[in-house]
Amino acid sequence: MMFELTKKYGFGTMSLKDIAKNQELSETYLEQLIAPLRKAGLVVSIRGAQGGYSLAKEPEKITVGEIIRLLEGPLAPSDCVIEGESECTRAEYCVTRTIWERIMDSINNVIDSITLKDMLNDFYKLEEKKGVNLHE
Repeated sequence: MMFELTKKYGFGTMSLKDIAKNQELSETYLEQLIAPLRKAGLVVSIRGAQGGYSLAKEPEKITVGEIIRLLEGPLAPSDCVIEGESECTRAEYCVTRTIWERIMDSINNVIDSITLKDMLNDFYKLEEKKGVNLHE
């Protein structure tokens, strides 16, 4: 959904129906996602005949990590590395926990370094590579 809004950024709003159609997703599913995205200030809604949804800020200011954590929660390979979740008495000296922390840090570094603008640029590169117009 956020990618569709990125493609439309600066050119008006988009309805959930159109997003669902373009991404082959259920409109009901998108309705569940839109509330937390609005509350977090990532999307805005416009009412009326020309209404719909749009990004609340520039695509280069929204990271994939921000979206994923908002909708899915922390990305951790094990509960023991989620702050406030672990009640493990061995946490301070567990070598396995150190590995899970490193994996989690790597994942977070990657998703926090990718913005919606980066995704759009990658999309255009794929279009060019395939010689097709994917954003019709």
